[in-house]
Amino acid sequence: MTNPTAAMIVIGDEILSGRTRDSNMHYLAQELTKIGVDLREVRFIADDPEAITSTVKALSAAYGSVFTSGGIGPTHDDITADCVAAAFGTPIGVREDAYQLLHAHYDRQGSEFNEARQRMARIPDGAKLIDNPVSVAPGFIIANVHVMAGVPAVFEAMLASVLPTLTGGAPLLSQTLRIQRGEGEIAGPLGKLAVEYADLSIGSYPFQKDGIYGANIVIRGQDGARVDAAMMRLAELFPA
Repeated sequence: MTNPTAAMIVIGDEILSGRTRDSNMHYLAQELTKIGVDLREVRFIADDPEAITSTVKALSAAYGSVFTSGGIGPTHDDITADCVAAAFGTPIGVREDAYQLLHAHYDRQGSEFNEARQRMARIPDGAKLIDNPVSVAPGFIIANVHVMAGVPAVFEAMLASVLPTLTGGAPLLSQTLRIQRGEGEIAGPLGKLAVEYADLSIGSYPFQKDGIYGANIVIRGQDGARVDAAMMRLAELFPA
């Protein structure tokens, strides 16, 4: 049985300039893997209306679910909501339930609910709100596109409320062993292990730290008992 598919759009000039390091893609990939949804494609794009709109259209048509991060805040360059609305040809405006959530939040803080903050209540018609327990400003879902914040803590909190709504497939289980030896030293035994456990995926990811060469060996599969057995055998081959 083929697992459901997903794609991600990471939006923001600050990501592409290298000023901000993205962590949301890594987190999303891990969480989708747990529930058996295959993340097939990730695109990093600028704060450009045409690029956002066309990318949303393309990926929404190609995959079961699409996730965006970035561009739904209060500033002038937060244009994602407008572009997603344009992609689906639907109007966008201040929505009462989102407005009231934000108004109450800023009242509790003793902060002014000014025009900029009110922008975060602009939601495309027909969309469903995504809860934001961190900073209240909601994301939203329209069709199969999940529009979420770029701030990692907020993105992760929003994703937690979205994941239970997704239909998953067979989760891919994974275990990792860190080995303080170079790949050239471990390649032979590791290759034999891969043959012995041909039903699993065994990958080697090298690193160098403080002059020491090593590799993280990752074993993946859908049968937990087989993954456990392969990991135990790996630990026997390369004791700490």
